Amino acid sequence: MLKRFDAPRRRSAAGLASVILLTGAVLGAGTLPAVASAAPDSTAQNSTTQDSTAQDAGILPAPDNPAMSTVAAMQPSWNIGNTMDAIPDETSWGNPLITKQLLDSAKAQGFRSIRLPVTWSGHQSATAPYTIDPVWMARVKQVVDWAIADGLYVDLNVHHDSWQWIEYMPTNHDNVVARFNATWTQIATTFKDEPRKLLFEDVNEPQFKDAAGNPVSDADAIKCLDELDTSFFNIVRHSGGRNGSRLLMLFPTANTQAGFDAQAAEIASLHDPNMVATVHNYGFWPFTVNIAGYDSFNDRVQQDMLDLYSQIYNTFVAKGVPVYMGEWATFKDPGYDKFNAIEPGEGYKFYEAFEYQARIHHVTTALWDTGLFIDRNTGQIRIPDLWAYVKSGWKTRSGTAASDQLFLPKSGPITAQTISLNLNGTTFEGLSVGDSHLLKGRDYLINGDQVTLTAATVTKLAGDRALGVNSTLTVRFSRGVPWHVNVISYAPVTQANATGDATGLVIPTQFNGDVLAEMEAKYADGSGAGPASWTTYQEFGGSFKPDTEGNTITMTPDFIKAINDGVPVTLTFYFWSGAKTTYTVTKSGATVTGSVS
Repeated sequence: MLKRFDAPRRRSAAGLASVILLTGAVLGAGTLPAVASAAPDSTAQNSTTQDSTAQDAGILPAPDNPAMSTVAAMQPSWNIGNTMDAIPDETSWGNPLITKQLLDSAKAQGFRSIRLPVTWSGHQSATAPYTIDPVWMARVKQVVDWAIADGLYVDLNVHHDSWQWIEYMPTNHDNVVARFNATWTQIATTFKDEPRKLLFEDVNEPQFKDAAGNPVSDADAIKCLDELDTSFFNIVRHSGGRNGSRLLMLFPTANTQAGFDAQAAEIASLHDPNMVATVHNYGFWPFTVNIAGYDSFNDRVQQDMLDLYSQIYNTFVAKGVPVYMGEWATFKDPGYDKFNAIEPGEGYKFYEAFEYQARIHHVTTALWDTGLFIDRNTGQIRIPDLWAYVKSGWKTRSGTAASDQLFLPKSGPITAQTISLNLNGTTFEGLSVGDSHLLKGRDYLINGDQVTLTAATVTKLAGDRALGVNSTLTVRFSRGVPWHVNVISYAPVTQANATGDATGLVIPTQFNGDVLAEMEAKYADGSGAGPASWTTYQEFGGSFKPDTEGNTITMTPDFIKAINDGVPVTLTFYFWSGAKTTYTVTKSGATVTGSVS
């Protein structure tokens, strides 16, 4: 029996702070197949025939061939990042050794394949004949065999070797090519009898430098990569065993149309049906680091995502070349910040939409994970709220809203509030607080994608109007993940004068329930101040770091170093409630002063 809505239980601000957004770094016609079935989704809710039809309507056609079918069967995929690619050894970057149990956990979460990034240079002679340590080779094979025994596909590659020695190919051509060939000869020989569930990826994120250490021209980079690609192809194809028909992945020199065109041309030149285009993407960069005013999943961010998928679909998929998104996520993650540089709800929208676009464009996605999604020690999901959107996106859409925060002034009259929904092809089903369901007509009104909470309902949600999160409203849709809106009471943010030095400036800040969204830094002439001089909006976490529990905002050493000596800088802090504060910072030699404007 459904409970009717009464007064909410207030959730502490600490509970909100615990919701942290992960990250981590697009890259033969035949009959048209049905969409490849995705992994089971335990979060899907009450699917309806109407919603399913709308959901399937956006899926684009794609040629049907064995390579396309195999890569589709790999969806979804998971990177075991910062582990066997770590330098110099598997545990050097803080992750434990890969275990069979970890792979079991990945499979249990619904993954059908893994990407196993491997850096070989620390386990290989730097001179001819470039022998790989047999102990290391055996360890890599052990992990591959565990995964295949679990029924998982495996993408095995040459990873950070790309910038450790391969990038010097323009100035050390013969030695680099000889080492590259020796590396792949040994890998191909070792794994030649593995099932075709093992795929090879020639080199991760290839880059090439000139004698001065600068990137070579696009044309020269393409020339270098084409030579390595062709060599990789010939070595593997002539190494015997199952390598004659194993799927091989090639990377572009850049995530641009020109880069994709060169990648497609190289694949076509090999005249082999078992080739895969692999690309990486971490979203629209200003959004995924929160810089230049891109603090929300707005139209520009969404268009960037759509443009990327359209490019790789038209260049590869529509022509029968499967695409494996070898890495994807967002750049900001709780490994670097505890202050939600990407506001959680805006991040959820990104992850939900990214997997949707992958599904309708027939792209298999490999989530980049350094231990921030799946706990490497326990095998458990570390941030369930975010994970729900990732997992749901494998097979369906989820509705969202304009925001996951509803700010109410601590004092003054309480009025009706309207929430704008992003239905994403779903239908709205209702609202609830905990296990109490709100009643349409009494507690709220619905008009298209606009839900208006009555003043009486908002009053109940506000509770005692204590600063911070007082309740959480759940928006239910016909399928996918329910959307949660934190109802927050706030008062004006206050700040105080402070003194610092080259190590930073700590600004006393009483947040009073509000949440920082972004910061603008300007000189008197309106130009940008800070490390990113091309914009007035500085990087969240790079130039400033809020601490809501400690009631401070710290201006980082990088910001202090970048501003001009003796020239006042006006900071404007923008908060999610719509409020803002201004503050003046001046660097004078070794001293930095801050004052309330």
